[in-house]
Amino acid sequence: MTVLGIETATTVTAVGIVRDGKVLADVSEATTVGHAGQLPAMVARALGEADLTLEDVDGLGVSVGPGSFTGLRVGLSFAKGVAFSGGCRLVGVGTLDALAAVAPDRYAIVATILDARRGETYLAIFRREGGKLRRCGGDRALTPGEAFEAVLEEAGSTRPAIVLGDGAGRYPEAFAELTKSGIESATFSEIRPHGGAVALIAEGRLERGELDRLESLVPVYVRASAAERNLRQTSLTTEKAVS
Repeated sequence: MTVLGIETATTVTAVGIVRDGKVLADVSEATTVGHAGQLPAMVARALGEADLTLEDVDGLGVSVGPGSFTGLRVGLSFAKGVAFSGGCRLVGVGTLDALAAVAPDRYAIVATILDARRGETYLAIFRREGGKLRRCGGDRALTPGEAFEAVLEEAGSTRPAIVLGDGAGRYPEAFAELTKSGIESATFSEIRPHGGAVALIAEGRLERGELDRLESLVPVYVRASAAERNLRQTSLTTEKAVS
């Protein structure tokens, strides 16, 4: 099975291709012109490195969040278009899961923290058991301070532990005590999202028959978008005026 993985939820655009558990191509770049401007060229580049065409792809995996609202829509729209036109199977992959998957195997605790803007972060924590990462709860939107405390509480005395993502770098004051607590951290310049990780997770889901319907697959925002918040506020204001 050949699977194409797409990651556009962060400030990195990443595309990977796997076949039967082996990564054939994995390319990524910091987003400079927007995901929409980079993604088609990067897909073509990954296919070229793997010596494949889109017709050779059996399935697709796309990062569905949490992350950048615009980036998620770009990646999902592109993946749906390819799946629809080529008749490929499509599955959504959690952004924080895919990022955790690229952590070196030696880490017993892996926390993935992304900048969620407006003074918040997206957090997920994983514990390695039997060589596999197991989730410690769902994705959460927390203040940087709350995210730091959540990592400390879940990790306890378990080491080695690492925090991945751009959240710690975006809010250095809140995460300044990571090193003193014996918890390492890595920015996107050191460990960045991999399209290959998205593709590997997607391949596992496809092999288990866990397909997503194109019309019902939507981004996982965790919190409301700005447009949704504005609409809600407008509705509340209208309700008050009417009453």
